[in-house]
Amino acid sequence: MSTEIKIKIAIGADHAGFEYKELLKSHLEAYELKDFGTYSADSVDYPDFAHPVASAVEEKEYTFGILVCGSANGVAITANKHQHIRAAICWLNELAALARQHNNANILCIPARYVSVELAKEMVTTFLNTAFEGGRHEGRVGKISC
Repeated sequence: MSTEIKIKIAIGADHAGFEYKELLKSHLEAYELKDFGTYSADSVDYPDFAHPVASAVEEKEYTFGILVCGSANGVAITANKHQHIRAAICWLNELAALARQHNNANILCIPARYVSVELAKEMVTTFLNTAFEGGRHEGRVGKISC
């Protein structure tokens, strides 16, 4: 009997992140994935997609979340309103690693207007394959929630 844990990913984007979201979905074919929208490049409000992704991760229906918008600020601010979410804006691969290692981030926020598609894919891979280091970081992360 296998004890392998299947990583489940919730993904969402606004209109500025729609194209990247679609490209990332094909990069994530090995994972169980749920797309929370948007489903076109038509103008939308980012909280309408960030909240459902954050809720799905917070309720442990999904292991991680990925949110994409133009700057990543809007989706990160929205997701971080959820008590047990640690959404990290990353624009370098090293930041994606540190977000997991030191902050136990559970949602990766990608600024589509400021990173290449290839870098976005690299950050996703790093984020999903990097473990939380715990140790001295455990206490710090424990102080985040209000």
